[in-house]
Amino acid sequence: MTPADPADPARDGADPARDGADPARDGAAYRLSVQERLYPTLTCFGCGHANAKGLKLRSYEAATFDTDHAVTGQFVPWPEHDNGVGFLNGGIIATLLDCHSAASVVLESKRQGWEALGGALLPFVTADIEVRYLRPSPLHAPVELWAAVSQASEAEMTVDVELRYEDKVRAAATATWRRWRPRPGSDPVSTPPGAHGSAS
Repeated sequence: MTPADPADPARDGADPARDGADPARDGAAYRLSVQERLYPTLTCFGCGHANAKGLKLRSYEAATFDTDHAVTGQFVPWPEHDNGVGFLNGGIIATLLDCHSAASVVLESKRQGWEALGGALLPFVTADIEVRYLRPSPLHAPVELWAAVSQASEAEMTVDVELRYEDKVRAAATATWRRWRPRPGSDPVSTPPGAHGSAS
C-alpha cells in the first residue's frame, strides 16, 4: 500500500499504481479494505478514499490476529512525513491511529446493526484520543497498524490501537468514539465534524 506522491502532478487518482493501490488490485486476489467497502465516499484526509490528496489508509479485518475482531493494516510513509529529524511525524502517527481505529468502530457498528443516522457517512465520531509515543517510528519503511474495540455500546466505543515496527510498539492510543447524531437541519454529508469529528 504505497500512497501517491503529493508532489507528483500525475496524482489525480487515474493511475492505480500511484494512488495508494495494491499492485494486485486488478487481480483476483485483491481484497477491498474496510474503508473501500464500507465508506468509499468519505473525504477524510487519513482514511477517505474520496480524497485525492489524502493518505488513503487501508485497514483489513484480521480474525486470526491476537484479539478477536482485530483490524490490521500497513502504511508506507511519504518523504514529506518527516518530523524534521528523520522519523515519522507525530501528527501523521496520530492521524493513522485515529483513522485505523475508525475501521474497527465501523466494523463493530455493522456487526451490531448500529447504522449511521440522518444520512451521515459514519455512525460514530472521535470524541477523544490519547496518543502515547513510545519509540521513534521509521520514515523510510512500512509500519504496521493494529486496532480492536475494547468496549462497545450504541452510545460509545473505546478502541485500543497501535503502530508497530519490527515487532515493537512505536506508538499507542486509546480512542473514544461517540454516536453521531446529526442535528436537525444540518447536512451531515457535506458538513461533517472535524477529522472524524467532535461529538459535541
